[in-house]
Amino acid sequence: MPGAHILAGFSLGFRFRHKLARLLRETPDDQSILTIAPAALKIDGVKALALDFDGVLAHHGAPYPIPEAVEWLKHCQAVFGGEMIFILSNKPTEERRQWFAEHFPAFRFISGVRKKPYPDGLEKTGALAGVPLSSILMVDDRLLTGCLAALLAGARPCYIRRPYSSFRHRPLAELFFMTLRHIERILLLTTR
Repeated sequence: MPGAHILAGFSLGFRFRHKLARLLRETPDDQSILTIAPAALKIDGVKALALDFDGVLAHHGAPYPIPEAVEWLKHCQAVFGGEMIFILSNKPTEERRQWFAEHFPAFRFISGVRKKPYPDGLEKTGALAGVPLSSILMVDDRLLTGCLAALLAGARPCYIRRPYSSFRHRPLAELFFMTLRHIERILLLTTR
């Protein structure tokens, strides 16, 4: 059913609302991938990364990551190895797959699974990486998709509070996702 993952996000999000609210409160206002140090993650026990694309590595609908994200990905590859980095996007386009195949060939796209917030993508990531789910960091700009999927799977959520956006390139899509993120935050900030 189209949109089932959105409904699941709200219903499952209610069950995990306290953990999501704590994650929101504890995440710095300026958190982007550039504020995340790959070496510090490894010291903290992270063994694999699952990265959302839209909002995390580029603006919505972009065919490839922005230059700053590419540099950050190079650091991640040096720390974790490319085979331990996964792209877990609800929109894994062929254009994006081809870009990663050319620039980061060891990175793997997770596909053939239900969309986030279902934990299937992270479970597949754990199986491919050969590591416990508790050592996988899911980096996402949405609380009720990737961060919720991490909680459901037993992985670690990392919330990107300052996502990449481009109202010049995709004004309606950016407005839609900005509104969704705002609604998520309001709902979770009222959680006690």
